[in-house]
Amino acid sequence: MYHLTIKTHFAAAHKLMNYQGDCEHLHGHNWKIEVTVATRELDAAGLGIDFKILKRETNQILDQLDHKYLNELPFFREVSPSSENIARFLYESLVQRFAERQVRMESVKVWESDNACASYTAD
Repeated sequence: MYHLTIKTHFAAAHKLMNYQGDCEHLHGHNWKIEVTVATRELDAAGLGIDFKILKRETNQILDQLDHKYLNELPFFREVSPSSENIARFLYESLVQRFAERQVRMESVKVWESDNACASYTAD
């Protein structure tokens, strides 16, 4: 099995719902994102997927989040925009984009600081 990972980032504001503490107030992060896909097969060029395709698809989704107030976006109106839920949002969005490709989504990691991240993968 081959695993391919890209790293990217976005900046946005949010406030956590149903939370008691500082993070219930409006604040922002410069989130770092890691996306990992897996494949058993390589194409004729010896690639599972071109990194530029993986980056392009991921960044197109992140463009929806970058420099936004996450709580106002449709997905996060009823779901707290925690790092955990951001990871799930990205994962599920990328699954749809890669449905026709030879790779499958492995995981998405969302780093809200240098020392704290959440990840999401399918069961």
